[in-house]
Amino acid sequence: MFTFEEKDSVPLFIMTDDTGIIQHSVFAVPDPNSGYTTDDNARALIIAIMLYEKFKSEKYIKLIFTYTSFLLYAQNKRGTFKNFMDYSRNFIEEEGSEDCFGRCLWSLGYMLQSKIIPPSIKHAAQKMMSKALPNVKSLSYTHSKAYCLLGLNLIYSELLEASSTFEISKHTVKEDITMLSDSLVENFKCYSSDSWKWFENSLTYGNGIFPWCLLKSSNTLNNKEYLDIALEALSFLEQQCFKQDYFKPIGNNGWFKRNDSHPCEFDEQPLEACGTALMYMEAYKLLKDVKYLDKAKLCYEWFLGKNSAKKSLVDNFTRGGMDGIMENKMNLNQGAESIIAKILTELLLSK
Repeated sequence: MFTFEEKDSVPLFIMTDDTGIIQHSVFAVPDPNSGYTTDDNARALIIAIMLYEKFKSEKYIKLIFTYTSFLLYAQNKRGTFKNFMDYSRNFIEEEGSEDCFGRCLWSLGYMLQSKIIPPSIKHAAQKMMSKALPNVKSLSYTHSKAYCLLGLNLIYSELLEASSTFEISKHTVKEDITMLSDSLVENFKCYSSDSWKWFENSLTYGNGIFPWCLLKSSNTLNNKEYLDIALEALSFLEQQCFKQDYFKPIGNNGWFKRNDSHPCEFDEQPLEACGTALMYMEAYKLLKDVKYLDKAKLCYEWFLGKNSAKKSLVDNFTRGGMDGIMENKMNLNQGAESIIAKILTELLLSK
């Protein structure tokens, strides 16, 4: 397993100011012109909590406060979230995407189930979660449903504990998990065939979250159908991303549509390596089959140079992760999404 040292968290501090984590960089330098996104700050909150759980250092508490405050500012009165903010702290939209909403629920769920976060912070997360939950039933996009399931499964495990003091209905959360999981199952049955085992007519971004969230739901609700479909989808995704002895994600310049002869080659992005590793680690945790752990390690090794370009995506000075592999070159910028993907993968594999 990977040994994560505190120096590996440096990129998070490089990219974070008093407002939150900055969206993009010019090489390793944060680019204020790009502003911030709630998406990035929600994901950064998860790794800040993981870092605090691992190292117990107060510097990570400061990050947790910063990212949580960002989410508070981003949440609308009806519980949804704005996403894009300029460098002057002005949101440039009234309503973020459903994906943004789902990532926020994932982040809040992670905080609420953490055993180390003090109540004075958790209560703020509980307040945001309570405002957000009524919006779950109106979600229409598959990715947003999957992200929400990550958070809902986390908080449900916390609500089952007798010591839980949250003013969130366990029954409502269980209903939402069932509703969203059943919706993904119906999608899978609608779109899948003998040669296409997926939830939509294309493989696009964040593909690993679909099997991953159903694996979580199968464990939460002891539902074999969720498990079977999750493993079918995992196997199909694996066939597309492991045609060689290394991980090659679906390229974002065209994706992989149902009738395409093969997946788009480029660009390869760190988010895919991270999400696929998380999927495999969930399968390993549930089934204890070392083949899933081995695949998760290969996803991480994509960052280190076991990839189609045979080049490392790690900046040896900052320890940051680069933005991806393009057709004829590497993208040497180190934006928030990329450094979060690298650190999250490392933290998971270092447990």
